[in-house]
Amino acid sequence: MPTDLCLAHLVRRDWLTDGPLNKLIDLYIEALQNRRYARNTLSAYLRCLAHFSYWMRGEGLSAAGIDRALIERFLQHHLPTCACPAPCRSDVKEMRAALHHLLDLLPGADQEEATTSACIAAELGRFDDHLRHTCGVAPLTCTYRCRHVAAFLASCFGTAPLEIGRLTAGDIDAFLKGLAARWKPASRKVICTSLRSYFRFRALLGDDTRLLSASLPAIANWPRRHPPKVLTDSQIEHFLHAFDLTDPVGLRDHAIARCLLDLGLRGDEATHLTLDAVDWRNGIVTLHRTKSQRAQHLPLPVQTGEALAHYLREGRPQTDSRVLFIRHRAPFGVPLGVAAIRNAMNRAFARCALADRFCNTHVLRRSMATRLQKTGVSIKEIADLLRHRDVNTARVYARVDLERLRTVALPWPGNAS
Repeated sequence: MPTDLCLAHLVRRDWLTDGPLNKLIDLYIEALQNRRYARNTLSAYLRCLAHFSYWMRGEGLSAAGIDRALIERFLQHHLPTCACPAPCRSDVKEMRAALHHLLDLLPGADQEEATTSACIAAELGRFDDHLRHTCGVAPLTCTYRCRHVAAFLASCFGTAPLEIGRLTAGDIDAFLKGLAARWKPASRKVICTSLRSYFRFRALLGDDTRLLSASLPAIANWPRRHPPKVLTDSQIEHFLHAFDLTDPVGLRDHAIARCLLDLGLRGDEATHLTLDAVDWRNGIVTLHRTKSQRAQHLPLPVQTGEALAHYLREGRPQTDSRVLFIRHRAPFGVPLGVAAIRNAMNRAFARCALADRFCNTHVLRRSMATRLQKTGVSIKEIADLLRHRDVNTARVYARVDLERLRTVALPWPGNAS
């Protein structure tokens, strides 16, 4: 749709055409049309953009000054007390979505303000390259480790040049004590792992980090006393019936649920499933993006295959994307993220009155493991199916099952008479 036609019914179109965003209008409209947004949505976003443009003009701002901080200033400080001439859009959620697309058109504008010095940024770049290409660490793990190391280096050096040789055990203690009030033991343990990995990296560069590594404490993180929370067989049945199989989105979400429940997939693994990952002839699903960074081959159960086939035939939108699970509204063809999958499962929990007990996708993976354990599958086999490198990780499913214990326990003798 031409730009003039898109702006024809916009009451405040002069706020756009005569404002600081006038050179971005064509690009903005083209970007949203390429993502197949509906005409009504496009019109609503243009009205949001017009309001933002009017405010920018009043503040004497140009498009070059747009960044996330400016948008947050507009949303949090201007909108609550907005006195702009009516009509103008002022819904915060809608405005945020519209301006998010504007940021996409401005390279670099969406970057968060740097909180680390140039020296720390350069050091993190080298450390990240080491983790990815030398150690083969997963990208998400690299991100977290660099974030932890950045916080540590910033607390020790601030904006000053890095001198690793000046670090002491006291610096580590001070940093970890600052985390104690805000982080759980499990999180602090992960941070210590990140720092230990960084000290090994510095040792490879010639620094003596033995004392620093030895100063990292072993954070106590006691294993859980009780078996993990899982769905019972009846709850699983109610959960699987909570999806509307006459609706394309319901078909997609049901297929996702079957993958999580039958294959024990992690949320991130489900987001990276592709059409090429399913070998229909041999009944095999191949996972390429796993936590261990190794390709894994899983058998495709009949009920899972039927759910996937039903979704592909009758629910999945036509798109060039090879990703299996995609958005069903604009922008079409975009893969579902982990958060979207989690929200879809949580909505299903709510529909079957289980939302007060379960609120994530991992419970489906745990339920799959527990069902296998109850049928007599060995811990080693469960660990292999869950793709655990260490069999001890799966031992949590070997906790005492009271129902099974009752079947083998001797009866209480009572009073002998």
